[in-house]
Amino acid sequence: MPPTYTDEGLRVAEQLAASHPGLGILLLSQYAEIAYATRLLANGASRRGYLLKDRVDNAEALRDALQRVCAGESVIDSTLVGRLLSHQRQLSKLDRLTDAEQDILAHLAEGRSNHAIHKITNLTEKTIESYITRIYVKLDIPGTPDDNRRVLAVLAWMRGA
Repeated sequence: MPPTYTDEGLRVAEQLAASHPGLGILLLSQYAEIAYATRLLANGASRRGYLLKDRVDNAEALRDALQRVCAGESVIDSTLVGRLLSHQRQLSKLDRLTDAEQDILAHLAEGRSNHAIHKITNLTEKTIESYITRIYVKLDIPGTPDDNRRVLAVLAWMRGA
């Protein structure tokens, strides 16, 4: 498809998958987007593939992917698999947080100071500091002089949210 920097190729693939469920579809994209691959696989992964254009660097790699899709397999670019696994690991870390810790982290993501969180929640600032410390531990955010743990915690929350 002509590159218009939209999802027209994915939309056509979705339409083909809906109208011809047994058709093998191998989408070559310039976008390493989990959401796009998820859309392609939404109604089943059999006979579906999503590869990055720049990773299909020779005819043999393309032929192999096409043969696998035609044989009923799924072919997903390793970059996407890595991102998905990383996202899942992040989600499982966030699942470690209690509801109260998740609330505190949400306030941190809003840019609130400990004092502002205290005014909203009526928790003491000492209790808030305690929650934040537990958040760092549960999210595996070590204390180093080169990193801002508060920002790293918020980034972890944003990636998992």
